[in-house]
Amino acid sequence: METPPLQRKLAAILAADVEGYSRLMHLDEERTLAMLTSHRAIVDGLIENANGQIFGTAGDSILAEFPSVVQAFNCAIAIQLAIDRANVGIPMDEQMNFRIGINVGDVMVKSGDIFGDGVNIAARLESLADVGGICVTRGVRDHIRDRVEAKFQDMGEHTVKNIARPVRIFKVLFDASYEPVLARALPRSRPGEDVTLNTDEDLTEIAFWESIRDDDDGTELRLYLEHYPDGAFSDLARARLRHDLPPSEEPAVEVSFWESVRDSGNIEMIRAYIERYPAGKFVSLAQILLQKNSP
Repeated sequence: METPPLQRKLAAILAADVEGYSRLMHLDEERTLAMLTSHRAIVDGLIENANGQIFGTAGDSILAEFPSVVQAFNCAIAIQLAIDRANVGIPMDEQMNFRIGINVGDVMVKSGDIFGDGVNIAARLESLADVGGICVTRGVRDHIRDRVEAKFQDMGEHTVKNIARPVRIFKVLFDASYEPVLARALPRSRPGEDVTLNTDEDLTEIAFWESIRDDDDGTELRLYLEHYPDGAFSDLARARLRHDLPPSEEPAVEVSFWESVRDSGNIEMIRAYIERYPAGKFVSLAQILLQKNSP
């Protein structure tokens, strides 16, 4: 029998789980299953509206991937707000609430399921979230913090099961006034046109780069180049590997980074340069480009 093909890709991963599911089942199995069915209908609909794809649905757990970090984040907010409204009128000890974790990283797709460290980290984040809350990785936070109205509380680095390196985790702070935007068509280029760096797919590349830029052994830099051989940061990644530069502020790294930014016209990349090098050699030029390219 032919082995199913294995696909690798970068994705924003959302992992959710019902808090206290075993306790609720012990109290009343039929009521809990009925409520889970009702809540899942809400959650699944929101994921679909956010262009997400559901992979894992075992028991009370949900695993979904998104082509956009922003859409994954807004979907998580929408889920928590919708479930909070669905719980109105239900006694506190009978309410069903979710914990959610979001990560952006490398995943493997096979036989209709997803695997890999990117998935495992999202699942670990979910277990650390508050009831009705959301936790995200540093890569997710760095990508969306200037694009959303929510705030982030630094929870520090955590050692999570089966992950070699500590993971920097942030708690999402939001309230009922938040208005997440879910359905949004991704820009597409027409045949013959140059592809710009303003699509959510390209912003996912930026988020991935931000999450691995401090790689100290080259493994994640090589993974980036595997996925983005001609990416916005490919020259920078190769310079880091070629010269074995540490993730400190080496002049060659800044120059390479700037060269990848200056001709792109990408606001997010320009902002990433300014944030990374607030006293850099090209900050003045970056500020001019930022004003020029801002809508």
